[in-house]
Amino acid sequence: MFKLIRNWRERRVVAQHPIAEDLWRKALQRCAPARRLGASDQATLRVLATLFLHRKSIEPVEGVELDDADRVLLATHACIPILKLGLDWYDGWHSIVVYPDAFVPRRTHTDAAGVEHQTRTAMAGEAWGRGPVILSWADVLDAGRKPGHNVVVHEMAHKLDMLNGDANGFPPLHRRMDRRAWSATFTGAWDRLRDDRSNGLALPIDPYALESPAEFFAVTSEQFFETPAVLRQHLSEVYRQLELFYRQHPY
Repeated sequence: MFKLIRNWRERRVVAQHPIAEDLWRKALQRCAPARRLGASDQATLRVLATLFLHRKSIEPVEGVELDDADRVLLATHACIPILKLGLDWYDGWHSIVVYPDAFVPRRTHTDAAGVEHQTRTAMAGEAWGRGPVILSWADVLDAGRKPGHNVVVHEMAHKLDMLNGDANGFPPLHRRMDRRAWSATFTGAWDRLRDDRSNGLALPIDPYALESPAEFFAVTSEQFFETPAVLRQHLSEVYRQLELFYRQHPY
C-alpha cells in the first residue's frame, strides 16, 4: 500500500511540476550520456530528473547563480547512473552544494608520531556518507569536454558505493551478481593498471582511479557513461560488471 501511495504522489509531482520542453532539450544538448539514450529511456530519465529536483535541495554558494536550465542539467547528470535502478538508490541524503569552481576544504590528519597536520587540496567534487554532495559548477559544465570525465556521475557513484558502508569500490550488488567475480575483476584490473603505470605506460583511464578502490569504481563509472566504447575496449571485464550493476548498455 505504501508503495502505491508513493507512486501516486510521484505521479502527482511529475504532473504538477513537469520539466519544460525547452529546458529538457537544453539538458539533452549538454549531457552526452542522456543524448545517446533511446526515446523511452529519455522519457524515464526526464521523470527521474523531475523527482530528483523535487526531493533534493540544490544549494548554490559563494555567488553561484543557477537558473532552471542549470538545475535541470544537474539533475539529468545525477540521474544517469540510476536510470534503471530508481531514485530510491539516492535515499538517505538531501542536498547538493554547488561552488563556483574547485573548492579547498581544510583537512586534519594525525601522523604515526601523533602530530596533527592540516592539508588544503582543491577538489572538483566530494560526497559525504549521509551528508551532501559537493560540486564545482565549473567542473559540472566541463562534463564530456575531457573524454571520460563527469564529476556529477563520479560523486553519485560514490553515493551508490556508500550504501553498504564506507566507499570501498564495492556497492551493494544485485541478487544475481557474483561478489567473487566483481572482486576478482576490479582487483585484477587495478593491479594491471598499477603495473602499467609503474612501467611508464599510458593508462586508458584517468590515473586518479588508482588512488583507491573507491576512486577506481567512481572513475570507471564516469567512463562507462561518458566514453563506454573506450572502457569496453581496454577494460572489457570491468565494463561487463558495470553493465550488470547499472543495468545499462551505453555502448
